[in-house]
Amino acid sequence: MPYRKVEFRAGRYYHLYNRGNNRQDIFLERENYLFFLRRMRKYFLTDAVKVIAYCLMPNHYHLLVYLMMDNLSGIMQRFALSYIKAFNKRYNRVGSLFEGPFEAKLVETTEYLIHLSRYIHQNPVAAGLVSKVED
Repeated sequence: MPYRKVEFRAGRYYHLYNRGNNRQDIFLERENYLFFLRRMRKYFLTDAVKVIAYCLMPNHYHLLVYLMMDNLSGIMQRFALSYIKAFNKRYNRVGSLFEGPFEAKLVETTEYLIHLSRYIHQNPVAAGLVSKVED
């Protein structure tokens, strides 16, 4: 399937995701998850983005967001770079952490919105990391 660039528009929902380069873990310890969440709060919980659902897996993440402003690309770039720099410094490493830039899909229907929210919440259960969605 050919690459299709997503245009980011306020008032729409998007599924954002990325995984570790070579499928490597992007979270090695509890503090990594907490730092990622703090970065989310700093960059997303603004007047620009509302986080509807998220899932942090050892080697990837999923975010369901609602855009309040059109500037998601810049926000995501700053967000990812802040996490990568801190991760690399903590583990004395260099280079790319993610496979590439984040991926994004426009959520165009209510049915897909519901499906995606369910998928994000059930991802850790399906991977065997927890036994219940509540966990």
